[in-house]
Amino acid sequence: MSPTALLPFLDPETIIAAAGPWALLVVCFIVFAETGLLVGFLLPGDTLLIIAGLLTHTSMVFGLDIWWVCLAIGFAAFIGGEVGYLIGHKFGPSVFERKESGVFSVKNVERTNAFFERFGAMAVILARFVPVVRTFTPVAAGVGHMNYRKYTLYNFIGAVIWGVGLTYFGYAIAYIPWVADFVREYIDLILLVAIGLTAIVTGFHYWQSSRMAKRAAAAGEDVVTDEFEARELVLDQETLEHGGHHEHPHRDDDRRD
Repeated sequence: MSPTALLPFLDPETIIAAAGPWALLVVCFIVFAETGLLVGFLLPGDTLLIIAGLLTHTSMVFGLDIWWVCLAIGFAAFIGGEVGYLIGHKFGPSVFERKESGVFSVKNVERTNAFFERFGAMAVILARFVPVVRTFTPVAAGVGHMNYRKYTLYNFIGAVIWGVGLTYFGYAIAYIPWVADFVREYIDLILLVAIGLTAIVTGFHYWQSSRMAKRAAAAGEDVVTDEFEARELVLDQETLEHGGHHEHPHRDDDRRD
């Protein structure tokens, strides 16, 4: 660790040293949590993978060959996606219910839905590279009961490209000495910027949604996403599979009930 580290507790070498023989498990748990536990959207997942790969090259921090590190991280990413899907599948639209506002907000769900509407099932792969969206995509797929075999295939492909790919990319750039030296020297600053930008964007959306919700509540508007409104956020099979905007005829029946 650099003696001039700005944030020692965010320096990967400090975290790895503290975790000891469990260092790789800590990295894998963070990767898993980002899609499996719905709590990892504030973590710099992309940066973490690149740095894990780079440190594997420069100091063998995990005590394993890069391919074992890539395999472990890719597996964690895959399992996280599977758990996220099962959460959505089991708890259904109730996952989308909320009171007023929050990080797990309607706006984030709508953003994820827009991703599916544009890319269809490919969203499961592409969302891996989009912070926040990658957290909600497995849940949205599960709530909408996307074909499980197809989802698992795309989840596997995404986990390999993102988890294995970015980790090995970090390993590969270490072959360029000046890049490796720069990352090692300013690793804490890189993490600070990555986490800071994510926190600022998330915090802004949280503040904005809270402010709008309070104004709406003061005006007497309904600011609670109830059961019916949560069902409205569920994507149909056609959108999950092929993307595009489709009608939801069953919802017209719901309104009449």
